[in-house]
Amino acid sequence: QVQLVESGGGLVQAGGSLRLSCAASGSIFSINTMGWYRQAPGKQRELVATITSGGSANYAYSLQGRFTISRDNAKNTVYLQMNSLKPEDTAVYYCNADVEITPYNIVAYWGQGTQVTVSS
Repeated sequence: QVQLVESGGGLVQAGGSLRLSCAASGSIFSINTMGWYRQAPGKQRELVATITSGGSANYAYSLQGRFTISRDNAKNTVYLQMNSLKPEDTAVYYCNADVEITPYNIVAYWGQGTQVTVSS
């Protein structure tokens, strides 16, 4: 079994910053792409950013320049640095990981989500 545990969410004022973390643990052979998604009330879950095991990052176009994704492969952990936060960034943020649990057997896992609330 594999677990993804997120942390770092909370309440912040507009213009502030937060750093989210997501640590994967369990039966892991390797981890391919890791990423962050978010879901605001009444809206569909959307991509925030992804990062490959080699460090290649991809962002939602509207978030480029404010959010930065990174990862520590040795710790099986992905981070999301969020700066200049806006009220519209308010959402539940979910971690995702494509985990190779055995060679060539890749399963997508999700974290439980962490709430980010940006006040105006």
